[in-house]
Amino acid sequence: MENFTPISALIGGGLIGLAAVILMAANGRIAGISGIVSGALAGENSERIWRAVFVGGLIVSPFVWTAFGGQAPKVEGMPDWPAIVIGGLLVGVGTGIGSGCTSGHGVCGISRLSPRSIVATLIFMGAGMAVVALIRPLVMGA
Repeated sequence: MENFTPISALIGGGLIGLAAVILMAANGRIAGISGIVSGALAGENSERIWRAVFVGGLIVSPFVWTAFGGQAPKVEGMPDWPAIVIGGLLVGVGTGIGSGCTSGHGVCGISRLSPRSIVATLIFMGAGMAVVALIRPLVMGA
């Protein structure tokens, strides 16, 4: 386990939880990224500003992290752009079908003990594990 970093993972998870609590307390909104992004693109005008700021924070934060001495992860085996676009579209369709994404269901929904979110998160995780189990031998040549 060469990439095991419990301290930074604990800090990052705490910051995600804190951000979700602040958004709920300040705005009464759930920190589901797919809903925030779609609302920033096509939502009501009064909602677009905070959503754009939230998404901007997601984009800027890795640069802030590295500017203050944090180490960016190594990216190996980057897929080509068509694969990234197709993957992004599939994720978008999936979040529409599932009425939310892993951040909305997994972080916010489970913390609220939402049965729908618990089931959705179990399905997300199970599907992810199944795909890795099927694809990894093909990619890794095992």
